Amino acid sequence: MARLSDSEIDERLAASSWKRENDSIVRDVECKGFHSAMALANAVADAANEANHHPDILVHGYKHVRLTLSTHSDGGITENDFALAGTIDGLIADA
Repeated sequence: MARLSDSEIDERLAASSWKRENDSIVRDVECKGFHSAMALANAVADAANEANHHPDILVHGYKHVRLTLSTHSDGGITENDFALAGTIDGLIADA
C-alpha cells in the first residue's frame, strides 16, 4: 500500500482524535481504570488481528492507553492505518 502524502494525512487528521507523530498516527485514551484499559487493549488486539495490521499498544499509568499506527513495511502512514484507526475509534466509543 502506498504512503499517503502530508496533505492527505493532515486532511484526515483534521476531524479526528488522532494526531501525527513523525511517520505514525497516535491516540491517547484515558479509561475508567486498569480493567477497562486492558479490555480496550485486548479489543484493539482482536481487531488488529482481523485486519492483519498491528499497532503498538501501551497501557500505562494504570488507566491510560496509547495507540500508535504506522505501516512499517511502507515506511509511513497509509490508508490501512486510517482504516484501523476508524475501527479503533468505534471500540473506544463502545468502551
